[in-house]
Amino acid sequence: MTKREVAGKIDHTLLNPKATAKEIEALCQEAKEAGFATVCVQPSRVKLASQLLKGSGVGVTTVVGFPHGATSTEAKAFEAAQAIRDGADEIDMVINLGALKDGDTETVRSDIRAVREASRGHILKVILETSELSEEEIFTASRLSDEAGSDFVKTSTGYAGGGATVEAVEMMKRAFSKDIKASGGIRTLSDAKKMLDAGATRLGASAGMAILKEIEE
Repeated sequence: MTKREVAGKIDHTLLNPKATAKEIEALCQEAKEAGFATVCVQPSRVKLASQLLKGSGVGVTTVVGFPHGATSTEAKAFEAAQAIRDGADEIDMVINLGALKDGDTETVRSDIRAVREASRGHILKVILETSELSEEEIFTASRLSDEAGSDFVKTSTGYAGGGATVEAVEMMKRAFSKDIKASGGIRTLSDAKKMLDAGATRLGASAGMAILKEIEE
């Protein structure tokens, strides 16, 4: 794959809550130059990123219920709707992990569905936090995300001590009918290739520029 092809599969990510406006500006400039799919930023930075990327072809992703997924469904739906108003193109929401652990599938499904409705017409990705789940829970969460209308399931927030694994991507692929985003710990071209080979169609990475530097053209 060429640099441009790989870049087009990466959400260029900066979710550090201490990130300054200058750092967001640098992130967006890199994204435009490299041709990343989107930048992924905190909700408070969506307006800035949207302004900086206007007309560039690079989208803006933001996070909802981040990083724990434990906020109320109403709060998640409001957060998603506000992000869309601020210029977000894609929403990455964190699943209700506690409800999933309880076996309360209806709460998990309705939580996702509410954000789906609030972000209708935009891409929705559901973060499962696979490092915290059993194989059965990964399968169930993927299936519920599919039923609720998510466009992607995503492995990780990167804040729970575990990131993407080939095994998790493969399990998600078996249970989910659409796209997979691998995120968390993807720092090298080798990491990226493993996730893509396993079935991921999008990668979340803060090391996107370093990954592209490894590609010889």
